[in-house]
Amino acid sequence: MKQSIKSRHDLDAFSKGILSGDRIVLGQAITMIESNLESDQKFASLLLERVLPSTGNALRIGITGVPGVGKSTFIETFGKSLINKGKKPAVLTVDPSSPITKGSILGDKTRMDGLSKDPSAFVRPTPSSSAIGGVANKTREAMLLCEAAGYDVIIIETVGVGQSEFAVRNMVDFFLLLILAGAGDELQGIKKGIMEIADVVVITKADGANEKNALEAQGMYQQALHLFSAPTSGWQPTVLTSSAVTGNGIEEVWTKIVKYTEHVKANGFFQKNRSAQNVSWFKDYFALLLKADLQKYKSLKSVQKNLEHAVSNLSITSQAAAEKLLDAYHDVLRSNKS
Repeated sequence: MKQSIKSRHDLDAFSKGILSGDRIVLGQAITMIESNLESDQKFASLLLERVLPSTGNALRIGITGVPGVGKSTFIETFGKSLINKGKKPAVLTVDPSSPITKGSILGDKTRMDGLSKDPSAFVRPTPSSSAIGGVANKTREAMLLCEAAGYDVIIIETVGVGQSEFAVRNMVDFFLLLILAGAGDELQGIKKGIMEIADVVVITKADGANEKNALEAQGMYQQALHLFSAPTSGWQPTVLTSSAVTGNGIEEVWTKIVKYTEHVKANGFFQKNRSAQNVSWFKDYFALLLKADLQKYKSLKSVQKNLEHAVSNLSITSQAAAEKLLDAYHDVLRSNKS
């Protein structure tokens, strides 16, 4: 049943629509969360508080890989497989942004056409804008809304920027790294840090003439994984092969995810990890609020601009300039109190 929303900030209508699984309302709510308008931000905060008791019951999966590895194709095949098992997947794809329009460049929703049209799934592309880590600033909030709407597997597809995928690892339960075989020296093409945070590595496009390359890469990566320190989860990462075209290996990926989840829930790591992520989320959001608060004071904008000019001319160090801006911020706060 579709929820009628008569007001942009109708809290009851939005919360009821989300909790009933209305995909249109869910999309509107995520748009509200992504908005920079102060009124929308306040409403989004109230909405999250309202639906929070209905969150936390989904399995959160992060999927990354370099451009061209076939992330969207893999996720579409994987998502359809989940639906066949009675699951309701939600996919939050974070696209690279145009530096001109700030909009998404790749348009992942159009590349997952079949999955996005399935009533049991929800696909939402979001421009990464200036956010680091290959995820948008509001990805975590969008994830909670999807959970409240009844989606039990949340998939976060990242840009695949490489150096900052730890941001994704810090908001999901399971991290999947996709690698393409036969594209040169594979071990040199992937940073060690990403390998170390992966719970499972999947060699994609393991079909046709590339199947032999995929099997060879599988053995190579499996050997490399044994050289890394044991993960704090107590789980031993493995390497699989898959083909989104033939469907081979897709079932094995889900089987590994289920085994991983059972393992970390049994040893207590699952809840410990989620608790740590919640604290990290709080710290990150507080830092964003401080930055936003600083920008509200017009007098500080001129101070900041002058300091930026001084830093660019090497007349002051970046550290000293930052301390001066902080002092100016404190002075403004004190003057407002008096």
